[in-house]
Amino acid sequence: MLATMAFMKILKTPAFFKRYQVPKRRRYQGKTDYAARRVMIHQDKNKYNSKKYRMVVRFSNTKVVCQVVYATIRGDRTISQANSPELVNFGIPCGYKNYAAAYATGLLLARRTLKKFGMDEDFKGKEEADGEEYHIEEEETEVERRPFKCILDVGIKRTCEGARMWGALKGAVDGGLHIPHKCKNFPGYTAPEDKSGEPQYDAEAHKAKIFGEHVKDYMESMAEEDPTKYEAHFSKFIAASISADSIEEMYTEAHSKIRADPTGAPKDKKSISWTRDGDEVTSEGKTMTRSKKIGLEARRAKVLARISAAQESMMDQDDD
Repeated sequence: MLATMAFMKILKTPAFFKRYQVPKRRRYQGKTDYAARRVMIHQDKNKYNSKKYRMVVRFSNTKVVCQVVYATIRGDRTISQANSPELVNFGIPCGYKNYAAAYATGLLLARRTLKKFGMDEDFKGKEEADGEEYHIEEEETEVERRPFKCILDVGIKRTCEGARMWGALKGAVDGGLHIPHKCKNFPGYTAPEDKSGEPQYDAEAHKAKIFGEHVKDYMESMAEEDPTKYEAHFSKFIAASISADSIEEMYTEAHSKIRADPTGAPKDKKSISWTRDGDEVTSEGKTMTRSKKIGLEARRAKVLARISAAQESMMDQDDD
């Protein structure tokens, strides 16, 4: 065993460790793919100070977040944002992370972004959500202005066929944003069987996902097979008086409301009063200890007092 270990090859030499760099924090936490980010934010030198916009789509356990951002040296700057819980203002009280909610959130983001730049009247997008392939840059318009362009940023999410992120993309594209894409990842796409064959795209299958038909089928099957589980699983739908037959109508009305007025309601400011008594801070009956800054002069006086106290103690020890 010792003889075998003596002839083992050294794989990591001191030169390796001299040149080793610790990965960025968000990389080893699995939050940011810096290789993909570098490609997305790279800008040509002859386009100095022209912003390169990205449509960022992120999913949590409860909602969908869509943003239009651009990168700067100090960090990303957000132009506009839309969250799926905002859909409650447009008639969707629950179900904030499915494919249909992702489509509605992408549509809300697109209309909100275009309205901010004053482009909502010139670029209406596709007003009827039929699932057909659509590119606004191919539309003939009377205005000379080019459509608002951004690229899709999916983060570390897997871009598999039929994923919910494509719903947000389709909603933003139908809303009037120019986002380069292909329909090969949309629901209803069938790849060719051989190299000489042609792919097939079923727009009706995609339309069914946009209007939540898969949720409708699931609700109907669960209501028949296990009513107790149905009441627990779809409790928010039942509380909002939404049945399986009214889901498509709910999303249709929400799309029209988003196009009519995509602006969001401002949040109410919290009127919180704070009172301080020395280091004690009181707010709404709660008392906390928060050290108060004493300033430069007070800190210097504090240090001098400690030095003089130490000198006096040393003098007392010498006298003893």
